[in-house]
Amino acid sequence: MKKLILTAFSLATAFAAHAQLQPAKQTPESSELWSPVPRVVTPGKNSTTVSGFTAPSDAIVLFDGKNLDAWVSGKDGKAAAPWTVADGIMTVAPKSGDIQTKQTFGDYQLHIEWRTPAKVEGSSQGRGNSGIFMQGVYELQVLDSYNNPTYSNGQAGSIYKQTMPLVNASVGPGEWQTYDVVYTAPHFNKDGQMTIPPYITVIHNGVLVQNHTMIQGTTPYVGQPTIEPHGRGPIKLQDHNNTTSFRNIWIREL
Repeated sequence: MKKLILTAFSLATAFAAHAQLQPAKQTPESSELWSPVPRVVTPGKNSTTVSGFTAPSDAIVLFDGKNLDAWVSGKDGKAAAPWTVADGIMTVAPKSGDIQTKQTFGDYQLHIEWRTPAKVEGSSQGRGNSGIFMQGVYELQVLDSYNNPTYSNGQAGSIYKQTMPLVNASVGPGEWQTYDVVYTAPHFNKDGQMTIPPYITVIHNGVLVQNHTMIQGTTPYVGQPTIEPHGRGPIKLQDHNNTTSFRNIWIREL
């Protein structure tokens, strides 16, 4: 009898431990971080008034205001990029889909300028939402985060649903903003294990917002990061049904 009691107790303990290991049902809210909130820092007055630095001599120009020849769309990456180009600016054509570069990259320095719509419509994640995906996988959030409360790891300058920016360096709707990014790609062994994670440094409007931040894995809307082995990948820009604009995009391979 004593042996049976011990066995039953052991089974009950095992079942309880197993139950604790089962993850709760994942919802978008389960990966939102609302506190703390990044403090606001006002960028220098001249940092966003004109188009930023011209591309260095060794840079690959991804968009110079003339056309979208360097970009494609579609799941197979073979369709022409459908976004609009006018006055040296590319703008998301809502519901046309994401676009990505024809070329793929590993480690790099990236410069990109972006602007959310001057007319404010919506709130939280519905204001000027887009994203810049490193290697097509890891999202650096683009959002109108000027006087626009949202979850901290989903505001402009965040590694989406992972790491909030050190500060909120956003300027107002309709003003040009700049990201300067230094990115190092992850390494995987032959079994698909990540041996070196990706790292990213982001300067937003001249202000450091990500300082050699480790990217934990994919950046999904629902759920936690996962590790998905990959090689070189494109720069992908997100269509989030907002008419967010971009200009002066160049990249230097490191």
